[in-house]
Amino acid sequence: MRYHQAVHDVPLMFEGCESGPDDDLEDEVRAALPEYLLRTSLMLPDLAEREVVKHFVNLSQMNFGVDNGFYPLGSCTMKYNPKICDEVSAWDTVSNLHPLQDVSTVQGALQVMAELEDMLCEIGGVDAVTLQPAAGAHGEFTGMHIVRAYHESRAEVRKEVILPETAHGTNPASAAMVGYDVLDLPSKDGCVEIEALKAAVSDDTAAFMLTNPNTLGLFERDVEEIAKIIHEAGALLYYDGANLNAIMGKTSPGKMDFDIVHFNLHKTFATPHGGGGPGAGPVGVKKLLEEFLPVPRIVRGDGVYSLDHDRPRSIGKVKSFFGNFAVLVRAHAYIVMKGGKGLERVSEEAVLNSNYLKEQLKDLFDMPYGDLRKHEFVLSGSVLKKRGVRTMDFAKRLLDYGFHAPTVYFPLIIDEALMIEPTESETKDTLDAFAEACRRIMSEDPELLRSAPHSAARSRIDEVKAARDMVLSWRGYLKKSDATISRA
Repeated sequence: MRYHQAVHDVPLMFEGCESGPDDDLEDEVRAALPEYLLRTSLMLPDLAEREVVKHFVNLSQMNFGVDNGFYPLGSCTMKYNPKICDEVSAWDTVSNLHPLQDVSTVQGALQVMAELEDMLCEIGGVDAVTLQPAAGAHGEFTGMHIVRAYHESRAEVRKEVILPETAHGTNPASAAMVGYDVLDLPSKDGCVEIEALKAAVSDDTAAFMLTNPNTLGLFERDVEEIAKIIHEAGALLYYDGANLNAIMGKTSPGKMDFDIVHFNLHKTFATPHGGGGPGAGPVGVKKLLEEFLPVPRIVRGDGVYSLDHDRPRSIGKVKSFFGNFAVLVRAHAYIVMKGGKGLERVSEEAVLNSNYLKEQLKDLFDMPYGDLRKHEFVLSGSVLKKRGVRTMDFAKRLLDYGFHAPTVYFPLIIDEALMIEPTESETKDTLDAFAEACRRIMSEDPELLRSAPHSAARSRIDEVKAARDMVLSWRGYLKKSDATISRA
């Protein structure tokens, strides 16, 4: 065990400093601004640049990320992304654009977006794409509105969306938010049970939401039959694109006869994932659904790009302005840099790494549902319970070896689940080191695991409290502090 995080005493930037601007500067500002724009307090700390830089560098040294460690977070694809994509997105021609500029002044930006739409159409096997949704779940939400608009255009009232029990949690949430009743479908050997699907489909079925390969990393081999069952019932087939990085260049949702697909640009195409930052979840559709896509649509005529709002059957806007442009630029740069063959290689290496690591770990744990996997695999840590240890303890101990934990306790159908996705960007040496750390942990004293991590900047925190009682601003901190004092 050689890994140790830095530990710094880093107070909040508002603590231990004077608040407010320099007095002389304040006088100059007051003289230049009209009265209605003046405020008595800005709630800003008065710090020198040196102190600000030190503050954030120290925090970064106490953090774990994909730039300094292995992050095998299954389902979420926490992979290293090329820095060139960040550099391109930071160009002045990207970062200084304003969403209210006249379209005549942003022709380059519209061209980049139009080209990205075309590339995603090719990758996804669809006929049209909107770049407006801000994240994968937002793309699902958009897709479900398209489903509703489609059935309403046919004077149909359908109330139910079906999804497998292995679905990502955002799938049922997105369908429910659009007003659909959600029906969970049991699986067989980790995949959709065809007979159960046939029994579940009815005239009330609006859509079936499916990820392929699914959350277990298994390819749904009966996908063509699934599509036939859904379409014969007059319903639509929706593709959750979270696992697209397993099939690029090999097949596509369109070839599998999906009608709607969302793309997680922040998983597959070079935007750092996690931390609550901006994402993008473009939605692609087959021709019969194009008229329902959000407005505005990017169109080109006589060599000039424009935004078309005149789409009577559109579901309308799903986001202010036009999505997260810098994320779209990153994706464009990544796809152009890789090319078709490069994207295919990404999928090949993601699947290779997954199966290589799975072979090293499958004898340490239980591995339900077959053998061959795509980009990720799920193990059961139920064997740990025999030693009085849980998957969470194992996951925490990995930090002491310099590895972030994989996803734990998901999917729910696996007892003590460990969901591992190596991604294509990790080397064989890294995968070997991770496997060796897992072997060592499995032979360690249970008490050592139950009290881990030991070398991180922070030990175990109250994760439930952190999720339910978030304080995300200085004002919120002050408000909560005052409330605590009042109660005392």
